[in-house]
Order: sequence, then C-alpha cells, then structure tokens
Amino acid sequence: MIELAFYYHDIQLISSVFMQLTGLFVNGIIRTVYYICPHLRLVIMFNLILFGPPGSGKGTQSEKLIARYGFKHLSTGDILRNEIRNGTRLGQEAKSLMDQGQLVPDAVVIGMIRSALEQNAGVNGFLFDGFPRTNAQAEALDELLAEKNTAISVVLALQVSKTELIKRLLNRGLTSGRTDDVNESVIGSRIEEYERKTAAVADHYKKLHKVVHIPGEGTVDEIFDHLTSEINKRQK
Repeated sequence: MIELAFYYHDIQLISSVFMQLTGLFVNGIIRTVYYICPHLRLVIMFNLILFGPPGSGKGTQSEKLIARYGFKHLSTGDILRNEIRNGTRLGQEAKSLMDQGQLVPDAVVIGMIRSALEQNAGVNGFLFDGFPRTNAQAEALDELLAEKNTAISVVLALQVSKTELIKRLLNRGLTSGRTDDVNESVIGSRIEEYERKTAAVADHYKKLHKVVHIPGEGTVDEIFDHLTSEINKRQK
C-alpha cells in the first residue's frame, strides 16, 4: 500500500484539507496531511561568522555575500543602536549602562540578538559581524541558536599580512578622514587588538571544526570566490 503525503505551511489551510482527506482511501493509497510549522525553517538556515582585521575588506565582502545569498546582516553595533532608538526594554537597559560608562553585559547583547532572530525567522540565514568577541559570547550564541534549532555553519576568517593591512589602511586614510587610519602605530595596535579578541573565539569554533581561513589578498572578486566556494560546499 502506498502512502501519499501532502505538506502545508499555512495553518489556515490545514483544517479544511485534513477534514477532506482524513480516512479517504483512493486506489489503495492512504492520503495524509502534515502541517509543517514555519519556525522549523530555522533548521536549514545557513549562519556564518565573518572575521577580518581592519583593512581586510570584510565590509565589502559582507555586502557581496548578503546580496548573493540573502543573509540577514547582524552587527551588534547596529542592533544596539536600533534597540536604543526604538526605546525597547533592552535598549533602555543598555543605554543606562552606557551613560554610566559601563560595558553592556553579554546577557543584554544576547537578548538583543534573540529578538533579531525572532524578528527575521524567514531569512536564509544570518551573517554575524562583530560578534561573538569572547569565548563566553560564542558559547552563549551557540546555546541561543540551538534553542532555535539552528547553529553556526562556518566561521570564515580573512587572512591578510600585517604589512598589507597597514598599507591598505594608510592608503584609505588619505580619503577616509579617520584619524586612526593615518598613524602606523595606531593601526598596528588595532590589528593586535583584533587578533587578541578573535583568538579565543576562533579556538572555540576550531574545536567544532568550523573555522576556515580565507586568503584575503587578491582582487575583490578572487576573495569573494574563495568565500562562496566554502559556503557552497556546506550548502549541498
């Protein structure tokens, strides 16, 4: 006997269809209807963390990846500003702490990310930018994503030599107007700070075999091809 299954994503359709087909046997075929909760779509989300030191071109590559795959860009800085602008409970709590010169605790940041995930449940996946920055944040993010039946799919880390980074940033400083782009010593400190902050997070995801180092030197398109190649391999 063959079972024929019908899948519906619209809860409003399921009752009428189920009533019509329940108990019907047509030419030896059992007709069954299943309702698939839309939130289960999170199971097939592709979520990535993109690492890249100052001057690596991470911003440019993020924009291209979002355009190609339809990822939702999650920058903790943008989320924080949005929550404060909208006057949410978490935004007010964060603003109060910032006004006192205190750092926003991980629990508040994770709460904001939770809100962003729930508000964008139908996207193809998330591109995390600027988060996580510590091992504790990485563990908290993993737990949150697990609650949503999803996970970080891959961590792509752009690798560019320090000499090349300094050259790029000094060149950018000619037109960017940023004071931290014109001093080689300051640029060096920024690169070292990046390496310190990301080392623990990279180690966390290396244990899960999710870190891939991407050559960050070459043309924009060449680097983008390296990134998309790694993503495509994991989407099959």
